[in-house]
Amino acid sequence: MSHPATPELHPISNDDLVADVLTVARSIAKDTWQPDFIIGIGRGGLVPAVYMSHRLAVPMLSIDHSSKVPGFADELLGKVAQKSAAGTRLLFVDDINDSGGTIDYIRRLLVENGCDSANLRFAVVITNTRSKVSVDYWAQTIDRAIDKRWFVFPWEAMATDDRLVEEALSVPERLG
Repeated sequence: MSHPATPELHPISNDDLVADVLTVARSIAKDTWQPDFIIGIGRGGLVPAVYMSHRLAVPMLSIDHSSKVPGFADELLGKVAQKSAAGTRLLFVDDINDSGGTIDYIRRLLVENGCDSANLRFAVVITNTRSKVSVDYWAQTIDRAIDKRWFVFPWEAMATDDRLVEEALSVPERLG
């Protein structure tokens, strides 16, 4: 499968992000399942998680998965898995469910540490219908077989276009 040499960068405005987070928050508020904690997945899920935390009046924790520091997030995930096993309901938030790698990794680690899956949900701003995992709440759906845009969230706007393209090309499966 070939990919374009330069992915199309698609900036998401802060207003659009806030509208999408409100869409997700409304879906959560209507559900019978309600979180005790919102957990932002670093980096991309932190801002949406903060917004949701304020909107839903639910405390927020954060897990830095994006740093790729071995074991760093794993220890914290073990702690929240224990909270889940004790009955605490956890809502994990990320910006996009693209390939599903991040969510799959987090779910596996939580299960390995005794998480009660009934106390676990995932929310994203954008979900890919072709992801290897599904999420419980989302605002927008894309199909990576058709939609090859690289979404640039407001917190990424400080990066140069070269850096954003480099990041996009570093994980080609996220481009479909």
